[in-house]
Amino acid sequence: MNKFGIGQPVRRREDPRLLTGRGRYTDDFDPPGCAQAVILRSPHAHARILSIKTDAARAAPGALAVLTGQDADADGIGPIGATLVVKGRDAPMFNPPRKILQTDVVRYVGDPVALVVAETRQQALDAAELVEVDYDPLPAVTDTAAAAEPGAPILHEGRPDNVAVTWENGLRDEVDAAFSTAHRTVAVELINNRMVPSPMEPRVALGEWDEAKARYVFTGPTQGVFRVREGLAKIALKVPEDALRIISPDVGGGFGVRGKLMPENVMVLWAARRLKRPVKWLAGRTETFQSDPHGRDQVTRAEMALDAGARCLAVRIRTVAGLGAYIQDFGARVPTEAGGRVMGTVYACTLINNEVRCVLTNTVPTDSFRGAGRPETAYVMERLFDQAALATGLPRDEVRRRNYIRPDQMPFRNVVGNLIDSGRFAETQDKALALADWQGLPARRAESARRGKLRGIGLGYFVEASGGGPMEWARVAMMDDGTAELRVGTFSHGQGHETAFSQIVAQTLGIPLESIRFVQGDTDLIEKGGGTGGSRSSSMGGTATLRAGTAVLDKARRIAANLLEAAPEDIELADGRFTIAGTDRAVDWPRIIAVAKDPAALPEGESPGLDEAVTYTRNVECNFPNGCHVAEVEVDPETGTVTLVAYAAVDDVGNVINPLLVHGQMHGGILTGIGQALLEESRYDPDSGQFLTATYMDYALPRAADAPDLRLGFNVVPTPTNDLGAKGAGEGGACGAPPAIVSAVCDAIGVAHLDMPLTPEKVWRAIRVKRVEERIAAE
Repeated sequence: MNKFGIGQPVRRREDPRLLTGRGRYTDDFDPPGCAQAVILRSPHAHARILSIKTDAARAAPGALAVLTGQDADADGIGPIGATLVVKGRDAPMFNPPRKILQTDVVRYVGDPVALVVAETRQQALDAAELVEVDYDPLPAVTDTAAAAEPGAPILHEGRPDNVAVTWENGLRDEVDAAFSTAHRTVAVELINNRMVPSPMEPRVALGEWDEAKARYVFTGPTQGVFRVREGLAKIALKVPEDALRIISPDVGGGFGVRGKLMPENVMVLWAARRLKRPVKWLAGRTETFQSDPHGRDQVTRAEMALDAGARCLAVRIRTVAGLGAYIQDFGARVPTEAGGRVMGTVYACTLINNEVRCVLTNTVPTDSFRGAGRPETAYVMERLFDQAALATGLPRDEVRRRNYIRPDQMPFRNVVGNLIDSGRFAETQDKALALADWQGLPARRAESARRGKLRGIGLGYFVEASGGGPMEWARVAMMDDGTAELRVGTFSHGQGHETAFSQIVAQTLGIPLESIRFVQGDTDLIEKGGGTGGSRSSSMGGTATLRAGTAVLDKARRIAANLLEAAPEDIELADGRFTIAGTDRAVDWPRIIAVAKDPAALPEGESPGLDEAVTYTRNVECNFPNGCHVAEVEVDPETGTVTLVAYAAVDDVGNVINPLLVHGQMHGGILTGIGQALLEESRYDPDSGQFLTATYMDYALPRAADAPDLRLGFNVVPTPTNDLGAKGAGEGGACGAPPAIVSAVCDAIGVAHLDMPLTPEKVWRAIRVKRVEERIAAE
């Protein structure tokens, strides 16, 4: 267990299978008689549908069905919409019904209009070409900031200003009073750029109808089978949940977008029942761009009031958040309640007034994406503290140090009432600055200047709210051959749960890691579970796994005690043997397993078997991983090209189950943040509403060369909220990297703020403007 237990950097058990082509993804499943589906999508950002003619398509070779929204309406399918309603400040949230296939109006490029099913994919594509749709184009609005302005095109009847909901946390009068007495105030206007989540595996869905059992079977990439089943059954298909089986095989990435109620998933199930045969839909990359929810898309003005000692008195935030054309599952919650959970982040400021207007635009709907509101919240606070440093003349690290929540203030109740249970924020910052050699920047800056380059350094601190709900389930069973089977309600789609959770079981039961079989992702095999999202799996699923394994161990101890005629508390487990402490009297696992099957040999009151299921609940929603990230950049003033030359990060994720896996999560999160800060932006034509960045020719994902060697460290401060002391680890990099990189670039070129992504053209123009301003000032 010293090699494979909790805290050890065990290599992922999954990787040999996945890296040698033995993984099984949804598109690898081809049940007998499987038909292929193609979705005809709107080429317009906004248009009335005058007519849809399908006769020629229905007569095409191989065509099996051509279905429209009218067919779905007739069969009682849908509509779908937000699965979580946000409480509005002035009025209830407007939740427009979303048909799975539009019949009257299309509202973004890619809005589904018709479903074509044929014997082969090529035949379905050919038939889709024969569907005739007569559109009457309408004006479109894709600019988030302009969507609620007077005269903007209206997306939905009954919502003349395109505002779905206005959310506010309160404290408006108290914050205004604090601003009126402030020694100084600072402000910043900023954009959290819209991003395409881009899992490696494109969208795919397989629907089947089991006539014998009178139930649907859905196979597809998810982030948890029960949440997907609930939405499909209750909202879209209107059937009992047990009339639908969900199977998720290997999944190539999720990032928040693969656990949603999606129109395409509904379509394949509906078509399968109509045709009495399996139906599969596979998206190309452009169609994945058009069908996966996007992330971020917020326009913000924020202000901070400071006292004479540069301590934050209050913060005022005004945000317009783009939801897209319809409200996806959690779409309205992300910029409001989700991001709002960590308002103030790691700073001792509890006077914050945050108003968010969620607007509808002619774009792909938005929803959770790696961090889901918390990266945006951290970015606002960090940019404000950089402005505070400029205004006061204090170093950026010092102005933060004066405002951190101190250890003696823990637990600290933040502005929305969440109790931050642990953390040593100033200490974590000091560790990160040391790892980055913050003090050595002047020498490196001078060396860059000799080569005609500009060098800068920046930092960003974040706190996450991870944990995602009060319940998780796990089951551990010892098999006859001495192996163990672990079933979990979370869902691994790249995180390495098969390794990390097996480490917990291996340490608990004292059995080899390779003796543990891992099961997930099938509602017929898993009793319940909340899935994976919001960095919840280690603290929720890990704790459920630990408790289930401990329950098996406790029962085995009782059996051993009965066999050895000793008290259970005197039984120790080591090297696969249960021994009376201080003696050589022992029994091994095979004997315990054999006895557990024999009711006559069991202690009184014990049921046969070594099979324990645990539903873990807790009385708090979140724990609070946090970290300080430091970026160092070099800028070419002649081209505006930004090179990220160094990056250091120290994260507090509580007790670490597997540092190798956590470092991998940090790498991925940081690359997500690098993409947002420097490269990625989902852009639309302002006039036509056309999606301009719908391929990787136009949408710039970070590559390996875009990141330097990452220097990573931990500052372990266990959380008291779960048995493992573990906090979440999956999203911190996406929160810490954007403010650190923007801070570094602004430091290098000498400007107060620049909006993401920091493209060469944008940086080059900022340098030119600054040079002109300096020349004018000198004259």
